[in-house]
Amino acid sequence: MPRTLAILAYPGCQLLDISGPWQVFATANELGGDSLYTLHLIAAQPGPVVSNSGLTLQADIAWGALATLEPIDTLLVAGGRGVMAQCQDTTLLEVLRQQSGTVRRLGSVCSGAFLLAAAGLLNGRQATTHWRHCQQLANDYPDIDVQGDALYLESGGIYSSAGVTAGIDLALALLENDHGSDLAGQVARELVLFLRRPGGQSQFSEILASQNRATGSLRRLLDRLHADPGRPHRLGEMADYISVSPRHLSRLFRRQLDTTPGAYLTRLRLEQARLSLIENHGPPPLERLARQWRLGGAEQLRRLFLRHYGVSPRQYHQRFGPGSASTARDDSI
Repeated sequence: MPRTLAILAYPGCQLLDISGPWQVFATANELGGDSLYTLHLIAAQPGPVVSNSGLTLQADIAWGALATLEPIDTLLVAGGRGVMAQCQDTTLLEVLRQQSGTVRRLGSVCSGAFLLAAAGLLNGRQATTHWRHCQQLANDYPDIDVQGDALYLESGGIYSSAGVTAGIDLALALLENDHGSDLAGQVARELVLFLRRPGGQSQFSEILASQNRATGSLRRLLDRLHADPGRPHRLGEMADYISVSPRHLSRLFRRQLDTTPGAYLTRLRLEQARLSLIENHGPPPLERLARQWRLGGAEQLRRLFLRHYGVSPRQYHQRFGPGSASTARDDSI
């Protein structure tokens, strides 16, 4: 029997907070060979809802009529610029409170967490939202344990996720919990998603943040390094690429990124090894992984993981790899 899934929309909602998760479940219907989910878009009343991008969505159910639907399995609340106005709607907040006692799963995408918070549903729980709004959520609702670095998480049976694309990560995790990792992987590949990210992962890649801080010729060099981290990238070759001396290149790295060219390359390659561990189904092939990303041998790779991530590669794979506790179990998302 299909699971009924509803997503809450309102004027000024973030389009991708709705369309991203919706497409995950719709694609699961296409690939699953069955109608696995019945999808509903709900709003104050049936009809057009203008998102914050100006594109119009079509709601099929009024949130006041949710009780007339077949039992709702999962209810997700979108974020967006219009969320604060919705937080003042006492009728909507009461509907969310009522639904929290009947749905199997209740969750938010991005700043939709503010709606759940306004309804009092996150008190005493951990929650996350878009990094830009985490401090405001913590200030406005001190009874919530705001986790500013998580992509998505579950606490006390209620889910929350970070900005925009993290809603897709959450939807994939919910799908995997319902129907297994094989179907979730098929959906991710069909949607050409680079990686199904575990919720415990940071909202940010530190190495990507460094790339974004670089300017001028150094940014051009970093783009080259990121395009092919496995190349040798010797210091003289890197300096020649942007027509500076090796000494001046080192000064640019220190001035803009507070690191050295060698340390940056090591961290970039370590990031690639980390991503490989997440995608690898079997035991982590440390020696091969170290050679592939020019990180010495297996023992050096272990030391780098312990220094930068606080765990060994094997522990990281057990925590975040396919079928791990953090991705496969409902109570660990």
